[in-house]
Amino acid sequence: MGMGMASIIIPWIFFIQILAITSISEAKVSAIIVFGDSSVDSGNNNYIPTIAKCNFEPYGRDFPGGIPTGRFCNGRLPPDFISEAFGLKPVIPAYLDPHFSISDFATGVCFASAATGYDNATADILKVIPLWKEVEYYKEYQKKLRAYLGDRKANKVISDALYVISIGTNDFVENYYALPRRKSQFTVQQYEDFIIRIAENFVRQIYSLGARKLSLTGLPPMGCLPVERTTNLEDPLNCLEERNKVALEFNGKLKATVAKLNKNLPGLKVFFADPYELLLELITKPSQYGFDVVDEGCCGTGLLETGILCNRHTPLTCPDADKFVFWDSIHPSQRTNKIISDQLVPLLKQLFL
Repeated sequence: MGMGMASIIIPWIFFIQILAITSISEAKVSAIIVFGDSSVDSGNNNYIPTIAKCNFEPYGRDFPGGIPTGRFCNGRLPPDFISEAFGLKPVIPAYLDPHFSISDFATGVCFASAATGYDNATADILKVIPLWKEVEYYKEYQKKLRAYLGDRKANKVISDALYVISIGTNDFVENYYALPRRKSQFTVQQYEDFIIRIAENFVRQIYSLGARKLSLTGLPPMGCLPVERTTNLEDPLNCLEERNKVALEFNGKLKATVAKLNKNLPGLKVFFADPYELLLELITKPSQYGFDVVDEGCCGTGLLETGILCNRHTPLTCPDADKFVFWDSIHPSQRTNKIISDQLVPLLKQLFL
């Protein structure tokens, strides 16, 4: 190829690359909108009468400014990291927090409530926000957004937003296995199916309200949560394998439901975010990730403490939560949340950008 030809082609290559780059930045995620439980609640429970709160030290000690915000963590949660990775704000505000307004919520908002579940009966246990009520708040948010931005812009925010949904663990840990009612009505497989139906209806409902880009989280290896190990009387301090098996089984069903929804609902893209394998890897091979402790949380003894049992008077809280996979007996540390988010973000970008 002669020099003349090359000098024509090379600028064209650059031009095409620039076009590709600009089209990527055009297809932006407009906001991060969060539904779920304490794995993603950025502080809504502070504003309702429940004991499922953590707006006190040592929660939040590694959060910017060292503030206990109501996040069940020593620092930030996955939606915070995901938001930052998509070029949006580094923390997602709680919808019920009066310090924020619609101008803050336009690029990200959290409706999640710690201790809630798909099952309304789960939310009743600690009097938290049931999932149907999270959806009601979302409808109210849409009204405010339309008043603030006008219909056209608001509709674009709603359809271009990434919806992060993380919920379901409490239905098993706090409800099915802990209380007699659901156990007397359902075998565990039947309860999984009951929850899956609610999950499917929830996705269909927010789809009908304009949601198009969803990340739906499966269950973690819940038998390995420190609180579950502590209550494992048959094999003390080891994972409850039976509960891990249920989590895997549930995730299989949820994955199949996601495939069905993607096929049946035009324009919908749901990503099934499966935290099971990665969390299990952190728990079984901690030293590869720089962790020292997997079987207890950093707060207090780490065996049972969560929420009000983990407070500034709790003795024995560890000095460095980065060495712990779990912050309290149920919730991952900020470092674990970051590792999970770092694995998730490229997959989300691939699908939604």
